Amino acid sequence: MRSLSTQALLDAWYRGLTEPLHRRPLTLLFAACPDIAWEALSSMSIGRRDAKLLNLRKRIFGTNLNSIATCPVCEERLELNFKVSDILVEASPDTTDALCLDEDGYMVKFRLPNSKDLAAITDPSDEDATRRILLERCVTHIVQDERHLDIDDLPPQVIDTITGKMAEADPQADVQLALVCPACANEWQESFDIVLYFWTEIEAWGRRVLHEVHALASAYGWHETDILEMHSWRRQFYLNLIQG
Repeated sequence: MRSLSTQALLDAWYRGLTEPLHRRPLTLLFAACPDIAWEALSSMSIGRRDAKLLNLRKRIFGTNLNSIATCPVCEERLELNFKVSDILVEASPDTTDALCLDEDGYMVKFRLPNSKDLAAITDPSDEDATRRILLERCVTHIVQDERHLDIDDLPPQVIDTITGKMAEADPQADVQLALVCPACANEWQESFDIVLYFWTEIEAWGRRVLHEVHALASAYGWHETDILEMHSWRRQFYLNLIQG
């Protein structure tokens, strides 16, 4: 993986603006990992994809992460400050091959969800429908007493075990922050979505850079390419001169 230049990151941001959310992390990683084909990136488990995103974010914006959470009990706002290393799970083996489960007489083969599976989800807010779509796509083989079955034939406890095994095999896919409210001492867990967090950062950064280009081009008549090739501190120096 390589870091992205200002121009390369802007180009990735431009492309991502017209793409659905599930494609944006792949667009970023494709720019940073030219040795990995798009098909391979889209076939990575969500956890392995997110681990790469965390490492790319560290290269571009640094290791510190800052966010806001709201206590679900008293609505106190918490400022969260942590590091990439605090939530980066130790890399697990590439689990693109089928995983197996033998429970209550059911022999089940399944794989971990990837970006192509996320693309099949039409309404992410519908948790039940999302879960079913992922199971239908990721469970590849069900046998009981030599009879081939489908998802509807599985009892709830076996389905719960499958989803639990998926989470266990790909822990980076669901990062939970353990939080304690300083006002009411309530304890809860909050999900951290690196895709949404990173893209929000890039969105703010991209708009700021374009404003800088506009200001410098207007003041000095420089071309965009020349401005973007400047180090950020040099651009800021000229901006300070313009602003007096």
